[in-house]
Amino acid sequence: MRATSNLLNLLLLYLLAGLDPSKTQISPKEGWQVYSSAQDPDGRCICTVVAPEQNLCSRDAKSRQLRQLLEKVQNMSQSIEVLNLRTQRDFQYVLKMETQMKGLKAKFRQIEDDRKTLMTKHFQELKEKMDELLPLIPVLEQYKTDAKLITQFKEEIRNLSAVLTGIQEEIGAYDYEELHQRVLNLETRLRDCMKKLTCGKLMKITGPVTVKTSGTRFGAWMTDPLASEKNNRVWYMDSYTNNKIVREYKSIADFVSGAESRTYNLPFKWAGTNHVVYNGSLYFNKYQSNIIIKYSFDLGRVLAQRSLEYAGFHNVYPYTWGGFSDIDLMADEIGLWAVYATNQNAGNIVISQLNQDTLEVMKSWSTGYPKRSAGESFMICGTLYVTNSHLTGAKVYYSYSTKTSTYEYTDIPFHNQYFHISMLDYNARDRALYAWNNGHQVLFNVTLFHIIKTEDDT
Repeated sequence: MRATSNLLNLLLLYLLAGLDPSKTQISPKEGWQVYSSAQDPDGRCICTVVAPEQNLCSRDAKSRQLRQLLEKVQNMSQSIEVLNLRTQRDFQYVLKMETQMKGLKAKFRQIEDDRKTLMTKHFQELKEKMDELLPLIPVLEQYKTDAKLITQFKEEIRNLSAVLTGIQEEIGAYDYEELHQRVLNLETRLRDCMKKLTCGKLMKITGPVTVKTSGTRFGAWMTDPLASEKNNRVWYMDSYTNNKIVREYKSIADFVSGAESRTYNLPFKWAGTNHVVYNGSLYFNKYQSNIIIKYSFDLGRVLAQRSLEYAGFHNVYPYTWGGFSDIDLMADEIGLWAVYATNQNAGNIVISQLNQDTLEVMKSWSTGYPKRSAGESFMICGTLYVTNSHLTGAKVYYSYSTKTSTYEYTDIPFHNQYFHISMLDYNARDRALYAWNNGHQVLFNVTLFHIIKTEDDT
C-alpha cells in the first residue's frame, strides 16, 4: 500500500511538472525508474516501474560517509584545541622572554654606564687567576708528552683486544706465546709509566662499582696495598661489634662467587669497621678499648698491641653513624695511620703516623675538625680527606695535609648509591676507595692531580 502511495505521488509530480513519464528516467540509485505509462479503457493510469536498486544499502553507505565526515570534523576540532593550547603556552613563553630581555637590556645599560669600574675590577680578578695558573704550565707541558704515550698504549690495547676477539672466534689463528709476550711487555710499560706518578691531590671521585651485596648494614672489606701483583686476596669482616671471624678469599672473583679460602678466628672482638690490612697483617681496634692490635695472617697470631694514648673509644668520638667508629686505622703511599679524637684536642680529629711493627706513634697532627661531624675519612699521600656525612648527599668537605700542617675546605661530591656508608678506605695499589655501603661492597675510582717525574728529575 505504501509503495502504491509513493508511486502515485511520483506520477503526480511528473504530471504537475509537465513531464512525460515514459521519456524521463531516474537513476536506479536515486529513486524509482519509470519505463512506460498508459491509460486503460476506464481512464486509469497504468505504469511500468522498477524499484531503486539497493536503496537500503545506499542509505547505509551515505550514513557511513556522514559518520566518517563527522569524525574528521571532531578530530579537526581536537587538533585545533591542542593548537590553541600550544599557542597560548608559546604566547606566555614569549611574554616571559620579553620580560627577561627587557631585564637584560637594563643590565646591559647598567654595565655600559659602569664599564670603566667593572673593567678595572674584572681585569684585576683575571690577573690574579692567571698568576695562580702560571705554575701549572710546566706541568701541563709534561702532560702533553705523557698524553702521547698513553694514546700509544690505548692503541696497542685496542689491537690486542681485537686479536683476543679473533682468537675466541678461531683458536690457533695466532701464536699464543707471542701474544702473551706482547701483553706482558705492555703491562711492564704501563707499570713503568705509573711509577712516574708521584703523590697527588684528590680532584674527583667517580662510581661506585658494586662488587657484591652481602652481610649486614655495617662491615669492612679490603685488600693489601703492599701485596705482590699476583696476590689479590680479599678479607671480609661483617658487622661492627660482637664478631671475631675474618673471612679470606683468594681473589675478587672468588669473593664475588663466595668461594671462601680460609677463616680466621681472632683472639679479640673488634670495634667499628675501620680496620686495615697492611703488609700481610690485620690492624684493628680491640673492642671496648683504645688498644690497637696487629694480627699476622700468615702466622695466625698477634704480633703487637698498644694503647693509643688519650684516644676516645666506645662511641665517645665516633663518626656520624656511630658504630664504635672512634679509631680509624688506614694506610696510604706513605705508611700506616690512626685517625681519632681526644679530650685534649676538644674532640677534634687527631692524625697519628704509626710504626707498622711496634705500633708506636711516630708523629701526630691536631686538626680543628670535630670527629663527631665527620662521616668517614681516608688518607691519600699523607693528606687526610674527611666527608661531611655518611648519608645521601655526602661529599669530601675537609682536607688536612701532614706535609704542610695546613687544612682547606673542599667540595668533592660522590654518589652514595645505597644511602649509608659505614666504611671508606683508600687502597694505594688499586688507586681506589673501598666502601661498605648499606650491605653492598663497592669501589670508587679517584682522580688525583699528579706531578709527573721526568728523566731529568731522577
